[in-house]
Amino acid sequence: MRKALVAGNWKMHGRVDQNLKLIEALIPALSNLKEAVDIVVCPPLVYLSQVNELIANTSIALGAQDVSRFDRDGAHTGDCSADMLADVGASYVLVGHSERRSEQNDTDERVSQKLACLLKANLKPILCVGETLEQREAGQVEDVIATQIELAISGLSVDDLKELLIAYEPVWAIGTGKTASPEQAQDVHAYIRELLGARFGSGFAKQITILYGGSVKAANAAELFGQPDIDGGLIGGAALITEEFTAICSAAANSPKNG
Repeated sequence: MRKALVAGNWKMHGRVDQNLKLIEALIPALSNLKEAVDIVVCPPLVYLSQVNELIANTSIALGAQDVSRFDRDGAHTGDCSADMLADVGASYVLVGHSERRSEQNDTDERVSQKLACLLKANLKPILCVGETLEQREAGQVEDVIATQIELAISGLSVDDLKELLIAYEPVWAIGTGKTASPEQAQDVHAYIRELLGARFGSGFAKQITILYGGSVKAANAAELFGQPDIDGGLIGGAALITEEFTAICSAAANSPKNG
């Protein structure tokens, strides 16, 4: 059985005092959920060490929002390697988020390089994939998703990918207030699992955790997480609000699939 997972992507939000207040509120609120759901917070790079200290010996794991495509120390100003992320306590790392693709020119090739670096460092990558509204309206959803996944994992084996997670985030639903219907999200999640099954076998595909992201809130989390192939969420704005994030994590923990 796949264990539910909820990851909070703080994006470019946070200050030392704000982080302290949020984490101190989340720790007791989430403490009784650890058996049913894995919980990750992904603060900005400069706050990783602070947050890692705050969540020590709790049920919350540390994630990073991006990683360098270079796997060795060197003259790469502004970059942070996978080994560095591991060194400060990160366990999970987002890769291929649509905002990195659109704002920082993260091509499919770069995403593949970053994914390989994370796997080499024994970190758990959360590979983000998703289509734009224009691509959805053109009927290209499956083609876009297939291309993003296949190029990202090119040359990798089942053993290489055993720690991989995938997050389906329709670009048109990220930070817009729009959300794919549970049925729309389930259709794409099922397609991703079928795609992985065709490539690596159904046993592998059944074990892969696939998250949904795109304006997930407390009000819609239970219905989304109740879908058979949606194993949790990658949460943006709601991850910064204690009550919202706690309710979303509770919805994942209480999904019928975890019962």
